[in-house]
Amino acid sequence: MRPHGLKAAGASHLSTIRMWALCLVLLSAVAISPTAVKAAPTAPGAATTHVYLLRGVLNIFSLGLDTIGARLQAQGIPVTVANFVSWSSLADEAATAYKAGRLKTIILVGHSSGATALPDMIAKLNQLGVPVKLAIGLDSVFKTRLATGAERYINLYIGDGPGEPVRAANGFRGKLDNVDVRGTGAGHISIDKNELIQRRVIAEIDAVVLRSRAPAAPADPNAPKPARSAAATAAPAR
Repeated sequence: MRPHGLKAAGASHLSTIRMWALCLVLLSAVAISPTAVKAAPTAPGAATTHVYLLRGVLNIFSLGLDTIGARLQAQGIPVTVANFVSWSSLADEAATAYKAGRLKTIILVGHSSGATALPDMIAKLNQLGVPVKLAIGLDSVFKTRLATGAERYINLYIGDGPGEPVRAANGFRGKLDNVDVRGTGAGHISIDKNELIQRRVIAEIDAVVLRSRAPAAPADPNAPKPARSAAATAAPAR
């Protein structure tokens, strides 16, 4: 009877493991699907901005990006939260919207493998003729190298953890800031959920959106006109 009991117990244990594995697969499948969130109607000026937030492996370790996305949405900023494997299709989507005039400001945020995918997404958008205003990586891994540029790229990493500084390749254009956030209490798995980090990310995004909303300063009619050079004055009209 004992062997039979052990066999039954083993079968029950295996069934439990399979059930949990199936739940994990289903959770990952749901999380991988990009989730677009429309802007709140209280901030129409942000309608031409879109923030793409890329989760890392399995999606279950980057749920702080969902919190950031919800906070941005509450401010009226449209967001899409997706797994990092979707970066290429998201770049196509952003490019289409940009060229149609629906988007003017594109911002990218990624955690872990999602941060590592940011340079690839930036490069594809640049190839499609689409600028990226801001990209923020949270503890990027795997020796991330930035070949082409966002207007500004901020890499928040934990100096004594698995994350590391992002390297700029030759010919890189844009501004790259590597910021060691040791001392904030954040770890690689928790950096996206850390309140101080979330506030920093949202503040950087808000600054870009604010600049994009600011109207151009009107020209001063009393300002002196630039003097023409002597060569330009002497050149005959054509």
